Amino acid sequence: MKLLLFFAALSPLWCCCQTRNYVRDNYDKREAYIPMRDGKRLYTAIYIPKDHSQAWPFLMERTPYSAGPYGDTVYKGGLGPSPGLMQGKFIFVYQDVRGRFMSEGSFREMTPAIDKKTGAQTDESSDTWDTIDWLLKNIQGNNGRVGIWGISYPGFYASASLPGAHPALKAVSPQAPVTDEFIGDDANHNGAFFLLDNFDFDNFFDVPRPTPVQRYDKTLFRADISDAYQFFLDLGPLKNTNNTEYFNHRGKIWDEYLGHSTYDSYWQARNIRTHLKNIKPAVLVVGGWFDAEDMFGALHTYEAIEKQTPRNDNHLIMGPWTHGAWAGRTWNKFGPLDFGINVNERYHEIETAFFNHYLKGSAAAPLAEATVFETGSNQWKEYMSWPPAQAKPVKYLLQPKGLLTADGKGGTGYDEYVSDPADPVPYIDGVHGGRDNQYIITDQRFASKRPDVLSFQTGPLDQPLTVTGRLKADIFLASTGSDADLIVKLIDVLPEPDGYQQLVRAEVFRCKFRNSYEKPEPLVPGKVAEIVFDLNEIAHTFKKGHQVMVQIQSSWFPLVDLNPQTFVNIPTCDTSDFKKATIRIYHDAAHPSGIVLPVLQ
Repeated sequence: MKLLLFFAALSPLWCCCQTRNYVRDNYDKREAYIPMRDGKRLYTAIYIPKDHSQAWPFLMERTPYSAGPYGDTVYKGGLGPSPGLMQGKFIFVYQDVRGRFMSEGSFREMTPAIDKKTGAQTDESSDTWDTIDWLLKNIQGNNGRVGIWGISYPGFYASASLPGAHPALKAVSPQAPVTDEFIGDDANHNGAFFLLDNFDFDNFFDVPRPTPVQRYDKTLFRADISDAYQFFLDLGPLKNTNNTEYFNHRGKIWDEYLGHSTYDSYWQARNIRTHLKNIKPAVLVVGGWFDAEDMFGALHTYEAIEKQTPRNDNHLIMGPWTHGAWAGRTWNKFGPLDFGINVNERYHEIETAFFNHYLKGSAAAPLAEATVFETGSNQWKEYMSWPPAQAKPVKYLLQPKGLLTADGKGGTGYDEYVSDPADPVPYIDGVHGGRDNQYIITDQRFASKRPDVLSFQTGPLDQPLTVTGRLKADIFLASTGSDADLIVKLIDVLPEPDGYQQLVRAEVFRCKFRNSYEKPEPLVPGKVAEIVFDLNEIAHTFKKGHQVMVQIQSSWFPLVDLNPQTFVNIPTCDTSDFKKATIRIYHDAAHPSGIVLPVLQ
């Protein structure tokens, strides 16, 4: 989710590479309540360099996670996205967004962008404009240029600053930005609700705030969960999350999520992508290949700007990071993966050069359109376009007897399994109280052994296979039920004796949305339906001797809520609606199920 715990851990990263009082010794702090055009005031902390030898640009983060510490004599331990930028001196600005912590007004989940008809109408773009205008006029010693960055939810606010941007806003870096919460970020993926993350996140983020506060109550309720799989299995239907011991309709956002189970006006209004038109500031979008929260947001924010503002100075960086891991000093390993280098060094060089160039006018080498870390081979690559034009789509076909081939020959028949909501496929092996973010790379041998998971794989590769760009699943499915979830996983199988089945990419699709996210349609029991959807993009090399595997299943629990496998409104359905279903995956000449890989030529 839009993790608060990550942001709470940022300041110590800066402290460990500076003297304890670096910020206090080098910056003066000022607090202000900046008025918005509708009269509401937003709390803002401003850190101004003590060095007055030149004018400095602003570098700002707008956040729902607290701009504190509060008090003009209480300083942050570190400033900005990295120690290098802090040392390079900017006027650093932190602001509590409307309705959060010490700012006035009412908070709205991913405040929709609007086409403002009157001067008093507000959204995050107008709040950013008004903040910038006030800063330029009231903070002495500025050079008239402003930059914005943010990770996760603050990444959304960075994106939201772009439509109708203030002329002084020159450089914006949305990093893992929350972007479209029904299609691919945080709340839902392709209409399937991400239960485990949202249950935990909304328990603390949804705590009400009648008046401005420096600290919220900790949570709405207490849930001591040692085994999340068993806890949510015992909890039953999604509506039981509103039992008296849990949300009990006290969670405003939680009720909004459950009250909008299709891609209706609620979700559409919160899709910032449609507003990324005529963008003037330079943009540096950042994301991680192992980001379990907002990989979609980074890739599709970049894509939306490219399509709707093709001449914008827009760039993408994707590295082998979990959610926000690029902000740390070092990142050379993740779980069993060893990248052989500190990948954050290059990233921080690029980020620093980006802000210095656009905000201070410093010379900088041209920034590549896309700077991408290729997993498997563990090397940085630069591309003139993203996805790279030289990647060609190759469909790997599911075949009988668990084979996967790229020779274009159709197979025969089908494979089937029974999907039982009482015994769903776990998203990860073992017992876990909260979501383990290593699920995104974890060994899939535990799933391969289950009768409700189908595995298809190539023989050992006789040469390396590099796939870079958009993945597409194309699966022909029939069910005895009237709805189903389809989870498609791409796996890199290491040679024996290791045999590790490393998950490379996976995604879920709720089949009733196969023709429309707005108007779901039931599956016709026994009738074949073609399910086509995109997985998040990839840059990965399957080494010589490795095998490519595709797994198919119909539950991913409790990461994703259970599909009853009957055509119902899942947030209000009953235990009696949950039924076993036999799922058939066809792979004959008339139904060539497979996955399209972008093979780099």
